Amino acid sequence: MAGIKSKERAPRNRTITLSESERSRYALRLVNASQGAERFLPENILCKTILGDTLSLLPKIPSEIADLIIVDPPYNLAKNFNGNRFSAMSDGKYEAYLDSWMGEVVRILKPDGSLYVCGDWKSSLAIQKSLQNKICVLNRITWGREKGRGALANWKNGMEDIWFAVKDPKHYYFDLDAVRLRRRVIAPYKLNGEPKDWNDSEAGKFRDTAPSNFWDDISIPFWSMPENTDHPTQKPEKLIAKLILASSKPGSVVFDPFLGSGTTSVVAKKLGRLFFGIEQNLEYACLCEKRLEIAEEDASIQGYTDGVFWERNSLGAQKSKKNS
Repeated sequence: MAGIKSKERAPRNRTITLSESERSRYALRLVNASQGAERFLPENILCKTILGDTLSLLPKIPSEIADLIIVDPPYNLAKNFNGNRFSAMSDGKYEAYLDSWMGEVVRILKPDGSLYVCGDWKSSLAIQKSLQNKICVLNRITWGREKGRGALANWKNGMEDIWFAVKDPKHYYFDLDAVRLRRRVIAPYKLNGEPKDWNDSEAGKFRDTAPSNFWDDISIPFWSMPENTDHPTQKPEKLIAKLILASSKPGSVVFDPFLGSGTTSVVAKKLGRLFFGIEQNLEYACLCEKRLEIAEEDASIQGYTDGVFWERNSLGAQKSKKNS
């Protein structure tokens, strides 16, 4: 089994990689697309990684099985996913590509479930068009990513979108308190000598704020982070944790049809949810299984401590809170 070409890495590099023996071992855990249809019954796919092509496998997934679906499809960009190449298309062809599987994703969602679809500025409009013909769109989250290449004759692309949609706008789950953001108080205001709307602690002065649809507290995985892999478009665990905590309960089923290196499944496991996902690349599917195994010993999520999300660059305060 050919894997990602080995690289020379610095001693402190924490990127998760696979040895040949690990690839062979983790591959045995995968649900293989070539197996019979009975393999796709709920009892055979929950808490599993399905290896195969998403477009051909979605029709085999039972209807209304997932409480929450998180979709991070290929954006309309030329990209090499460890040998699986995705080519940029015209806007019309990309919309047709989205439509070819979006209806199946909505079918798999429970009547009171929630759906999140990731995109960038080029793909976002097409995603909205595809969604609004099949499901009720409630919001668009925009999050800032500090990594990215600059451009000489254009603005640096430092944002991505996540579209939030539900089947029934009158009946869906959303837990606001589970996704509050802890921010430093720069100008603390007191009323009658007592802190107003903020808390004073050894870790500093902080306020827990209600989440908005703009997120500026996300760090893209990089070499010194224990969640990092060589997947070129890996989403941060903190980002996915917000979606899971806001839109699912413990024990709910979370599905990701473009699983990549497994972030959705890994975070769902860490947060006590059931999960399953589809990934066509064997290397990434095995990386997912390794990360799931690591999560059995370490359920931490960087930037999420003591039941709240912390703003970026507050690691010292988080450690202080843990030790208090």
